[in-house]
Amino acid sequence: MPAARLPLLGTASRGVLRAHRRRLATVSDVHIKNSGGVAMSRFDKDKNLPYAHLQKALKRIRRRIDRPLTLSEKILYSHLCDPDTQDIEPGKSFLKLYPDRVAIHDANATMALLQFMSAGIDRVVIPTTIHTDHLTMAEKGAKTDLAAAKIKHKEVFEFLASASAKYNIGFWKPGSGIIHTILFENYTPGGLLVGTDSHTPNAAGMAMLGVGVGGSDGVDAMAGIPWELPCPKTLGVHLTGQLKGWASSKDIICKLAGMVSVTGGKGRIVECFGPGVETLGATAMATIGNMSAEIGATSCLFPYSKAMGEYLDVTHRGGITQAAMQNLNLITPDENSDQYYDDVVEIDLSKLEPHINGPYTPDLSHPMSMLGEAVTVNKWPKNLSASLVGSCTNSSYEDLMKVSNLLKQADEAGLKPKVPFFISTGSEQIRATDEEAGFIDVMKNAGATILSSSCGPCVGQWNRPDVPKGEPNSIISSFNRNFTGRHDGNPGTHSFITSPEIATAFAFSGSLDFNPATDSIPTPGGKPFKFSLPTSDELPTAFNAGVDLYQPPPSSAEAQNISVVIDPKSDRLQKLEPFAKWQQGQALDLPILLKVQGKCTTDHISPAGPWYDYRGHLDNISNNMLTGATNAFLPTHPPGTAQNTTNGITDAVPVIARQYKAAGIKYCIIGHNNYGEGSSREHAALEPRYLGAVAILANGFARIHETNLKKQGMLPLTFDDAEAWGRIRKDDTISILGVEHIKPGEQLKVVVKNKDKSEWETMVNHTIHEGQVPWLMSGSALNYIKSQKVI
Repeated sequence: MPAARLPLLGTASRGVLRAHRRRLATVSDVHIKNSGGVAMSRFDKDKNLPYAHLQKALKRIRRRIDRPLTLSEKILYSHLCDPDTQDIEPGKSFLKLYPDRVAIHDANATMALLQFMSAGIDRVVIPTTIHTDHLTMAEKGAKTDLAAAKIKHKEVFEFLASASAKYNIGFWKPGSGIIHTILFENYTPGGLLVGTDSHTPNAAGMAMLGVGVGGSDGVDAMAGIPWELPCPKTLGVHLTGQLKGWASSKDIICKLAGMVSVTGGKGRIVECFGPGVETLGATAMATIGNMSAEIGATSCLFPYSKAMGEYLDVTHRGGITQAAMQNLNLITPDENSDQYYDDVVEIDLSKLEPHINGPYTPDLSHPMSMLGEAVTVNKWPKNLSASLVGSCTNSSYEDLMKVSNLLKQADEAGLKPKVPFFISTGSEQIRATDEEAGFIDVMKNAGATILSSSCGPCVGQWNRPDVPKGEPNSIISSFNRNFTGRHDGNPGTHSFITSPEIATAFAFSGSLDFNPATDSIPTPGGKPFKFSLPTSDELPTAFNAGVDLYQPPPSSAEAQNISVVIDPKSDRLQKLEPFAKWQQGQALDLPILLKVQGKCTTDHISPAGPWYDYRGHLDNISNNMLTGATNAFLPTHPPGTAQNTTNGITDAVPVIARQYKAAGIKYCIIGHNNYGEGSSREHAALEPRYLGAVAILANGFARIHETNLKKQGMLPLTFDDAEAWGRIRKDDTISILGVEHIKPGEQLKVVVKNKDKSEWETMVNHTIHEGQVPWLMSGSALNYIKSQKVI
């Protein structure tokens, strides 16, 4: 069906679109040069670009779909295991796909590798890399922090390095950079990437489809098993005009988040199109793709553009640029395919002003000119306690050149930041390039703390002694996510996200009611100082690669002599034991561990920060389960509290869960709306499974978390009647009927028994398809795969 849109595109806009495609010299499917001789990347020299294979698959798809194809459809469907017969109905079917690459960061890699090892697989079959970016604590600066991380996490880093060598995986060492930035420096347009991080759609800036997944999904792809994805719909974002003034690409996605909410992209790929696309650089597009995760999108895409080719060239990938130009039909949408988007939203870049989103949720969007009023009305702390620039979302050369420019302006006026100011570069390549350009010296001169090329405060790795836990305060950053306690473990921290240049300007005002476009700051001499618009080049003349921190996988012969050892006494690493198979009747008379109220992200279910230390040890990490969740049954108690219904004892959620487990009592959890939003961390599914939960019943689930639950043999169930959530009481028991005969598309009946012996019924929905039923009955997807000797 054609897209539903308001307003409709005019003929003038369509003419621009047609002209844009002509400038890219669209090539027919038939006349394509074979690009098989070009390597996928500089660290995969034995793997050639997949374009020739994808062209053949696309021809087969065109025999089935007799209409213009969107870019999302081209990339997804050309990666189908069976392009000829596989069901491809958006919103209903599940696709079986062969990705081109898997990427895993260190915080998820331990558990992913433990699953991979338990499956008995010899070596990965597709290009796979592990990136050490999440475990470095930000505190004193890059050199000191990296040295401390190498000591503290020595056991984990050695495990990752040896396992990578053993199983044919590339390993990026500490300090090399953030997973998405490194991959962006080595992407292939038109490829399909799965990454064990929700911000994998960062690949959009290179016309590559990046999808965030849990570790178990990553293991499937690494082993060459078809990877499953619910067939997504498409949300078209029509960009017109050109950014002006202080507006940047970050404001496009901040604006979009406010328009569609954190659930607006669920089950959809965001596909950006229109004349505004041509005005954006590759890294600017990556920023939008990266943060599309905050609207729940499956992924995000931009069509291949001149800017992408320029980025490829300056990162020494000219061969890929030529191959891409010969295969433009694969990496640009067909003309008029925008008529087949499921929905379209319009954003005029010329009218867009800077946006600042927050606190506590990335879709609470404020135009900068209106933020001061919102701060006053909501009584948020007005004065800032810190400003932070960096993260995988905004640490490009262009971003940091703008920051440097503003710092120079302030320095010339005799100004220094009024609050602690932290800057992190996205990769060793960006750090070295910025240092060579003099940006790092400018930042240090301004008094900024230069952090390592890693995630740091963005993912909760921030040792922050200046603000006591619980004390209300406000920070501003160029990060992508701002959940409660996300950055510093302090629920009192009000986190606001914006562009690097706005975060920099605010560091000098020290207040949220500042507007650099209109307001001035008094200099030490008393004169008013007003920032000029920051200037920047999109790209340097050439990047400086810096220190080589990549460990390539050895030959298969050498790998046979490598041992991967796990100390049985370790509190960081623990071999996995298979979960038990489904038992008849185990979903009957289930007590309720807790009833979650309000936002419950994977940060609430399995907090990060100090818990990163135990991501490879399931028993230890399970001690953080749901410690950030608000229990509707105990409204006066702190988050993470539950009550044992057998003895009335109130304690931390994981303590009560362990009591149930020790007593052999299976239980369920009641979630609320969009349960499991945010990070892809599968620990949020592994922990309740390990501690004895059978099912989670909620009004809705985030895509990645729902999949993770199913992969670990749990039941994610959605109330057919959302009002049922409000009727459930603390001492009720839940019986889920007919699980042993579960069928795709058929509801299950739930009987709720009250303490007074009365009962009532409600229906629940599920998304378990025929191929996933064995996961549940076998105890997990991995159990089933091993039983079938698929690997």
